[in-house]
Amino acid sequence: MAAPTRRITAAICTYERYDLLPGAIESALSQSLPSDAYEVIVVDNSPDPVRSGQEAAAFARHPNLSWYHEAKPGLSNARNVAARHAASPIVAYLDDDARADPVWLENIAACFDQYGPALKVVGGRIRPWWGAPRPAWLSDEMLGNVTVVDHGEERRLLGDGEWVAGANIAFRIDALRDVGWFDTSLGRTGGGASLLSAEETAVTDRIRALGGLVAYDPLAAVEHWVDPERLTQRWFRRRAAWQAVSDYLRDPKERFAKRDDAWLAVKSFLLQQNPADRTLRGLALEKSGASEFRWQVSAVYNAVTALLAGLDEHDDL
Repeated sequence: MAAPTRRITAAICTYERYDLLPGAIESALSQSLPSDAYEVIVVDNSPDPVRSGQEAAAFARHPNLSWYHEAKPGLSNARNVAARHAASPIVAYLDDDARADPVWLENIAACFDQYGPALKVVGGRIRPWWGAPRPAWLSDEMLGNVTVVDHGEERRLLGDGEWVAGANIAFRIDALRDVGWFDTSLGRTGGGASLLSAEETAVTDRIRALGGLVAYDPLAAVEHWVDPERLTQRWFRRRAAWQAVSDYLRDPKERFAKRDDAWLAVKSFLLQQNPADRTLRGLALEKSGASEFRWQVSAVYNAVTALLAGLDEHDDL
């Protein structure tokens, strides 16, 4: 295997986001590292290779940028393609609707250097770039649903239960290779019809199981577009349902073990609703308060979990 020629690779995987994609690319090309120390790889999953080539031509003048049109759909597959093409030992993934701070790559690389070979994954702060005013019903506790990540002001190792997000996450490529790359059965395919996710969580879990460390660096930061279409209660309920599916696929034994607790949580929520709303209707009604809406979204997640695991309801005697 040839020796790496770059310190770090920024990878942007995209699907028909030509309105926002140029901003992501420009931010990746405007990093504080010397241009010969890093590269930018774009993997375009869009269905039209001619259009993809036309978009790529706008960036042809940048010697450290490579553009690949990948016909096989799926975010996980695109991420694997980017990692396999990388000419560096580290790949940092940036969403096509995000904007990286100028010191993004510099801090990711420094974090890997600080903690040494045992560190396999680094995630950074993700600030919201609001496409519309934040709704009053959207509590801080639910910001993770729109990929807001903030674990504080210090660079540090993360413990169990602490997570980083795919909009801003970096891996040692040998660690990805050792665990079999991203699972292509997880992650989104095509546009927004499916919200299947958890692919980066699944691969990080496998890396951790082999002893790899995960760190957070607040200065390795990006801004991430929050589409106005996501700032509706309908979208959050849908997001919760798909998260339940994603989590079940990632660890079915764990979800199965919690099916009774999940169903009890759903019943607890429904019993607090008006009698006419103690059906699926109660999981779909608009809520005015942040705490009530958060409880409803949790009930949606638990309902899907329980249904996937198999309900076993009995009449009370």
